[in-house]
Amino acid sequence: MSDETIIPEGVAPSDDVLFSEEELETGRVFFAQPVSFMMGAVRMDTMPAPDLPEVAFAGRSNVGKSSLINGLVGQKYLARASNEPGRTREINFFLLAEKIRLVDLPGYGFARVSRSIADKFQDLGRAYLRGRANLKRVYVLIDARHGLKKVDLEALDALDVAAVSYQIVLTKADKIKPHEVDKVVADTIKAIAKRPAAFPRVLATSSEKGLGLPELRAEIIRVCSDL
Repeated sequence: MSDETIIPEGVAPSDDVLFSEEELETGRVFFAQPVSFMMGAVRMDTMPAPDLPEVAFAGRSNVGKSSLINGLVGQKYLARASNEPGRTREINFFLLAEKIRLVDLPGYGFARVSRSIADKFQDLGRAYLRGRANLKRVYVLIDARHGLKKVDLEALDALDVAAVSYQIVLTKADKIKPHEVDKVVADTIKAIAKRPAAFPRVLATSSEKGLGLPELRAEIIRVCSDL
């Protein structure tokens, strides 16, 4: 994807300021464009052609993946949570503005799932991570109330091995106090500091309150524009 596909002329990212007002507005406008469910894939050979940039969302069951995806695009029912967490085995693809795909990976770490996270990443999820040259970044969702757990660290290990760029996104940040959010962010940054594939910025979000969603939209546009 070329820069002009999404980024308006004159808007440039800066690490000194998290996101400019122009970037935040660009994200708002872009994510307000039409979005639709494309398909759910259970095998690599049934996935869409790797002809558009993709960003994927991963996380423990019940972490709020569906709510986050819905919040980003301003819809309530685009992505749907399973009635029984841990049961989803498909990789779901959503097409945004005919230009990028949002990819919902199966949840992990739910007690009723018999296979370990290592086994899960060896099958469809791992095949996807290693086999999609158009995958720009994986957003790993972590519940802000609990921080990184052992099962999350195992998932990060798999991403490091696959050499896939990933970024931590804290969910449900409205459920704890602001100073507690700051601590979780700081602790998470410290925990991933030496991980080779980890992007060194952690975003705190709340799908319910809209906290952090403008920044996450801007982050996605940056990475999909190869900035």
